[in-house]
Amino acid sequence: MGRPRRYNIIERMHGWVMARGVLTGTGMTSSATHTTIVPAEHAGKTVAAILRVMLTGQSWSQVRKLVEARRVTINGELWLDDARRLKEGDTVEILARAAPSPQVHIDQIPIRHIDEHLVVVEKPAGISTVRHPAEKDWLEERRMLVLTLDDLVMRQIGMHLPRKKHDPRPRLRVVQRLDKETSGLVVFARTVEAERGLGHQFRKHTVTRRYLAIVQGRPRAQTIRSELVRDRGDGRRGSTTLKGSGKEAVTHIQVVETLPGYTLLACRLETGRTHQIRIHLAELGHPVCGERVYNRPFQGEPILDESGAPRLALHAAELGFTHPVSEEPMHWDMPLPPDLREFLERLRTDVKQT
Repeated sequence: MGRPRRYNIIERMHGWVMARGVLTGTGMTSSATHTTIVPAEHAGKTVAAILRVMLTGQSWSQVRKLVEARRVTINGELWLDDARRLKEGDTVEILARAAPSPQVHIDQIPIRHIDEHLVVVEKPAGISTVRHPAEKDWLEERRMLVLTLDDLVMRQIGMHLPRKKHDPRPRLRVVQRLDKETSGLVVFARTVEAERGLGHQFRKHTVTRRYLAIVQGRPRAQTIRSELVRDRGDGRRGSTTLKGSGKEAVTHIQVVETLPGYTLLACRLETGRTHQIRIHLAELGHPVCGERVYNRPFQGEPILDESGAPRLALHAAELGFTHPVSEEPMHWDMPLPPDLREFLERLRTDVKQT
């Protein structure tokens, strides 16, 4: 008898092996080995359906097992719901092996400030700020498979503060987000009043937000202004020259430290568009080290990154605003976390040795 059909994927997927019906890599990293950007004709299809398009000949059961095995990301984020419907421009990646299980625990989220109206925390890299809308109705057991910052902070608050009647779980209201691979300071509102007040400050651009970014090359201090669109033509966000077709984005950058081949920048947001800093720096020709999405010009080849960054080298280091209820000025700083400190020190050491 010939080889069972479920093994046919080995020839197509560069040496993968099948174990218990689930694809696993052998001695490979977790980087993507199969990627596609959802075209218009496949918009609205489920994750499982797109995977069957990517992996011709695979059964529904086989592609669902890929999702269950933590092997599929959507727009760079691990996804465990094979029934999610995708939109045009979404990037679907199949990992060479399973993404690691969550390592963040409830008591590992440092809370910098908490009161009745808001909470400020330090977000670690590798975790989404909030849960995707399609995951809102997930049961607790399934939620724990993919931890999010808002869930962890909610549980942490619930462990240490008395709960009000008829409010068994403290609710967090999202007014700010950081990308999954970005670390740094995040504020959540806890009341409607705080949500409105903080939202007003973010819309008026009066919130202080300063990021540290380690980038390729040697950019100069400057202000970057552009209009950002959701799709620049290749499924990625980017700037447009068509007036009125995008949203204004303004980033102020200052040089903190120069190293041969790399620069530590301080980036202050005037506006807060999705992926704004990453897009602006990449379009300037100086992508953030560890960048995997905005690492190529439109219709161009990826910019080679030899930095060895442990992840996206972007960190929200400063946050300041006026308390939405007490009107007290509030401000916090957070130094680079250990992984980026070690990365920066290695770049400095490399300089000393040259």
